[in-house]
Formats: sequence, C-alpha cells, structure tokens
Amino acid sequence: MPSDRNGPRSASAMPSGPSLTSASQSVSVEPVSLELLRTRPPKERADAARNRAAVLEAASRLFAEHGVEAVSLDQVAKEAGVGKGTLFRRFGDKSGLATALLDARERALQEAILSGPPPLGPGAPDAERRVAFVEAYLDYLLDHLALVRMSETSSPGARYRVGAYRFWHHHLTILLPEAEDPAYSAHALLAPLAAEQVTALLPELGPDRIRAGLARLARTCT
Repeated sequence: MPSDRNGPRSASAMPSGPSLTSASQSVSVEPVSLELLRTRPPKERADAARNRAAVLEAASRLFAEHGVEAVSLDQVAKEAGVGKGTLFRRFGDKSGLATALLDARERALQEAILSGPPPLGPGAPDAERRVAFVEAYLDYLLDHLALVRMSETSSPGARYRVGAYRFWHHHLTILLPEAEDPAYSAHALLAPLAAEQVTALLPELGPDRIRAGLARLARTCT
C-alpha cells in the first residue's frame, strides 16, 4: 500500500514488495499481520477466571493505595481471598502480576490502533500516525509508570519479551516505509518510551517537554 505521500496506510497493511529499499541497501520487513500480534485475553476455566479477576482487582487497589514497591504478594493474596500458592503459580512474581494488570490497558490501545479513529487508527498519513502513537503510548505509560517499569526491568531484556513490545514495534515498522532500515528506526523510536528512561527524565523535563520531544522524533524518524 502507498506511503503517506499518496494516501493513508492501514494499521495492519504491509509495505508492498519483498523489501524496503534505499540506494545502497535492501531491508526486509517480517511478513506478519499486526492483527496476529495483538495481546489476547487468557483462556481459562470459570473458577480460574474468578480467581484471576479477584487477584487483579486486589492488586490494583493495593498498588493505588500504597504504591507498587510497598505491597507484597502475600498482601495481595490475603486481600483477594486466595492462597499464596495460587497467586504464585498463576503470576510467578510481582513483575508477572504487573504484566497481567497491564494487559487490559495494552489491549485497549492496540484496538484503537487497529480500528479506532485517525490519526491513532487507520486513515491518516504515516507521520501523523507515528506522532499519535507516541503520544497515546506516553499517556498510557504515565498512568501506569510504576507497573510498566516493574514489568520492563524484572530481568535483563524483559521489556522486549513481555507485554506488547512486538506489536508496538511492528506497528511503527509499517509506518516507516521510507526509512533505510524500518525495523531499526522503530526500535530507536521506542527507546525513549522505556519506563526507566521516562522515570529518570520526568523530574528534569516534565511530561510536556517529553511529549514534545517524542512528537519531533516521530515526525522526523527515518
């Protein structure tokens, strides 16, 4: 499908042809539908679903009241009325619980990208959609910064293995058809959206300067 010079691109559209080409280099784009990368709700038995909902509700309430770092899994299990073993088997540790809490928020953002109104959803030029994405993702991040930071830093490279990173990356790759290496440029645009970096920069820059800087990067990223 054409780039924004000739009209908007669909969220799940793939660049035409086998590769995106510069004068000196051809870089292939993985032929994966964005729809297939969307985070899916877990499939589970009714009793497991009830326990999961109770745990997530209790964790959300305790984290909001006391902060993520101050709450233990024992406290969450007690508040939810489930055994500690049940909680550990289901979520593993607090970073796993953080990831589960973020799933619903991630799915809402993914749905807006796939079928919501432009410019976040389909129907706007690539550059406008890139800006809309980084702004929407920053809003999500600021609303859940402690949880996202925990999920991304639980182990080396966790950010790239958990949550919806592949979805965000592939979405941006699609929206960078003229970049010499769209996959690398997408990673570069996602880098300043890491929770650890945003946490470090917020006291110095504040959310408005971070938002403005991200928008500039999104417009000019190649």
